Amino acid sequence: MKNHIKELRAKYNLTQEELARKVGVRRETIIFLEKNKYNPSLKLAMDVAKALSTTVDDLFTC
Repeated sequence: MKNHIKELRAKYNLTQEELARKVGVRRETIIFLEKNKYNPSLKLAMDVAKALSTTVDDLFTC
């Protein structure tokens, strides 16, 4: 599953650490998500989408 986390994070000028704090996870989780090495739970996907002002559908693509 491909995602647009890195692009949206850059758009909002957020560091990985800042996004991790907003979502309530460790920075390493954001790194793994950005590198497509981790498929998030639905709750985590929704939290990341909310933090980046987008929808889960727009954040993740197949």
